[in-house]
Amino acid sequence: MRFLAALYRFAVAACCFAGTYEVWHLHQYSSLVYFTFQTTLLLGVVMLWTGAATLLKGIQPPAWLKGCLTLYSVIAGLVALFVLPAADPAITPRVFGLLTVTWAHRVVPVAALVDWLLFDPHRRFKWPYALGWMAYLPVYVAFVLVRAAIWPHSGPLADGTPYPYDFLNLPMLGWSRLGLNILEYGGVFLALGLILIVIDRALPQKVLVAS
Repeated sequence: MRFLAALYRFAVAACCFAGTYEVWHLHQYSSLVYFTFQTTLLLGVVMLWTGAATLLKGIQPPAWLKGCLTLYSVIAGLVALFVLPAADPAITPRVFGLLTVTWAHRVVPVAALVDWLLFDPHRRFKWPYALGWMAYLPVYVAFVLVRAAIWPHSGPLADGTPYPYDFLNLPMLGWSRLGLNILEYGGVFLALGLILIVIDRALPQKVLVAS
């Protein structure tokens, strides 16, 4: 079963890299301003790590890191599902027949969640993790705003707009609305992080699919 778990984790890593094809193959580095691209690339690296550790009985990634990236992947999928407009298939690359956004926003979140549920031991998450996982949000927002101020026509949008998401578009929203958006998304981060911890504590400590 250990080999099956390792194979699955390598497959999840491959899905992550399929979803970030624009960055590493097409060299569209401005795409790295997207939260999804940043977190999906990191998840891909961590899934390679955990796959190799599973296969070789090595040191696994720390629980907080695996939980963090699983949470971010799920959040990216939910935001894409409920907030973002649909991708234009005419300009979005495909990998193995699927749009890259489909890999990043649909396949990867589900695959990462399944991996965490089935192949990770549980009852390892601590309540403060939920606050720690939120820390990336203000850092990411600051990165977007500073980058936009320094390079106002750098993309990633085709017209040069530096804001990857409308809910972070400062000139369009103003500071008050932007601040409210940040608070709302911070609340979502915290709530989903707490839900993940509750699920982790409710599951058996032993790996559900024994390796």
